[in-house]
Amino acid sequence: MTGIPRRLLVAIGGNATHPGNIRGTPEEQLVIARATARSLLPLMELDNELVVTHGNGPVVGKIHMRMTLARKRVAPMSLDISVAQSQGGIAYLLMQALENALREKGNPRHVVCLLTQVEVDPEDPAFRRPTKPIGYFYDEAEARDLEREMGWIMREDAGRGWRHVVPSPEPRHVADISLVRAIMERGAICIAGGGGGIPVVRGPKGERRGVEAVIDKDLTSALMARVLGIEAFLILTEVRRVAIHWGTPRQRDIERATPAELRAWQREGHFPEGSMGPKVEAACRFVEGGGRRAVIARLEEALPALRGETGTQVVPGGDA
Repeated sequence: MTGIPRRLLVAIGGNATHPGNIRGTPEEQLVIARATARSLLPLMELDNELVVTHGNGPVVGKIHMRMTLARKRVAPMSLDISVAQSQGGIAYLLMQALENALREKGNPRHVVCLLTQVEVDPEDPAFRRPTKPIGYFYDEAEARDLEREMGWIMREDAGRGWRHVVPSPEPRHVADISLVRAIMERGAICIAGGGGGIPVVRGPKGERRGVEAVIDKDLTSALMARVLGIEAFLILTEVRRVAIHWGTPRQRDIERATPAELRAWQREGHFPEGSMGPKVEAACRFVEGGGRRAVIARLEEALPALRGETGTQVVPGGDA
């Protein structure tokens, strides 16, 4: 694939700053953020317009654990505030690590974090059917206690324990998206839309208020990419390519596909919701909405993926 797109949006998972297998000390998080910065450095050194989004799953879970442990002494926060806290904390670590990596190369490019609200429909069916699990596993007695004291909805999760489930409504509008555009067009790297954005609803006079939800990061990223006229949308994760028959002797990595092909495989039961499903859906939506190319690839292979050398390249039907 020839040519490097100039306008990029890169979505990285929550594991890029806080993988689930660490305790979460500041030192551990800094090490992970530095590794992420090293992986993104080849993209940051290009002459481009670049937006970075990120997940927040592990961090939001730990914020809720702190609230659980301290709930008899400190008033717990609502979920929208917890998302905001995770968005700001993760973006701070990334912002610092990205700029430090650039400075080590003598590059003066700036990195800016924009705390981002994302509007959802207050009538979204997801509010009536909370399904997104967040945070830790509890036994049934602990779960019932949390239901009484915190008002949380707890569900048993595949025999592994009980978890807090929350609504995950569709992202409808990214607030102040014009500011994201202005930052990227001035040459600074803009970190925005973290954790899917702070979920808000909008009143008749334009006033906003937060709601209890966690928006899918990949779907918000796809929406931002379409609105910003992004040329290449990179979803960077832990696997090199999307695969069908994952984890079986029949596993086959997908190097290039159209949205129609991916959706057909999804209907067959590939790409489960808890893993690759949202990434595949986001890539399909971006390309179906007029985007030139979406790529799902390993974080460590960001530049080769952008060049079309690795990853799963998702392209319009006529380009397959």
